Amino acid sequence: MPRTAPRTPPRTALRTAEEWPIGAALLQFPEAQNAPLSQWSSVFREVAAEGFDHVDLTDSWVRPGDLTADRRAELVRALKESDLSVTAISTIRRSVIDPDEEAAKAHFAYLLRTVDVAAELGIPVVSAGLHRELTATQKAATWFWHEPGASDPVGDFRAWDLAVTRFRAVGERAARHGVGLSLEMYEDTYLGTADSAVSLVKDIDLPNVGLNPDIGNLVRLHRPVEDWEQMLLKTLPHTNYWHIKNYYRDHDPATGAYFTVPAPAVSGLISYRRALTLALDLGFEGPICVEHYGGDGLGVSAANRDYLRGILRVKLADREMNDRDLRGR
Repeated sequence: MPRTAPRTPPRTALRTAEEWPIGAALLQFPEAQNAPLSQWSSVFREVAAEGFDHVDLTDSWVRPGDLTADRRAELVRALKESDLSVTAISTIRRSVIDPDEEAAKAHFAYLLRTVDVAAELGIPVVSAGLHRELTATQKAATWFWHEPGASDPVGDFRAWDLAVTRFRAVGERAARHGVGLSLEMYEDTYLGTADSAVSLVKDIDLPNVGLNPDIGNLVRLHRPVEDWEQMLLKTLPHTNYWHIKNYYRDHDPATGAYFTVPAPAVSGLISYRRALTLALDLGFEGPICVEHYGGDGLGVSAANRDYLRGILRVKLADREMNDRDLRGR
């Protein structure tokens, strides 16, 4: 039976701000699938040197689902050497409903393999989406989101049902392993608006399948977008993983022009102080990944992590005090 209300995780023993898993994305590092162990270790040492104790295994860097057993053992060794845990494996641009059916089937099989590897390595979440490969025009742009990319067919019930069927199959596989599946929001896909993303998760209807409300992917667009707070109010009750990044955004009504560039989490359009308050109130307790495009992406991500921990420190202390007061009544 389809669920009629959001399922939020039960409140457990409060995690401290320092214990909250906040991982570094690896977007800024070049693809290293076939690189030697020494190169992987170098990247992890760099991540750890910025104060991270967690990393998101972004598959534009390394695809764990496509590694041999020996190479997976090397990956684990490199992580241990830098004392890093993993928040999630994030799969990028591998739509299970790609118009090229052979590609779609390959992406589906890859997601299933990735879930198996996540379970083997003790990684709690696999993040997936419906966004596709960048176009040549996007690759040539200063910022790829300034150019239109591929889109899912609006009103195509067969494509929607295929997305539901394949994500449900991945989710069921993940559930057998005790792994969560998180669906990343991205423009012009069936995960491209808050309402559509929530509808997709409800149709999949598995307790271990939730949303990754990466609304930074949407506020950076050069077009009208839904208010960021309204998007979070709709999606946070279904959230089990969260990519966090921010953008400066401006609009000139006289010309209709939009302007967006990457921003540190503290200073962009989205108030993550407000966003984390909403998330905690709605029961979110999942891991977080901090991202940033351009410049020293890792350094900005580290600053984003510290900013989020500072907010969590205050908010969790307030929540604990409130709970104590309620118990004392």
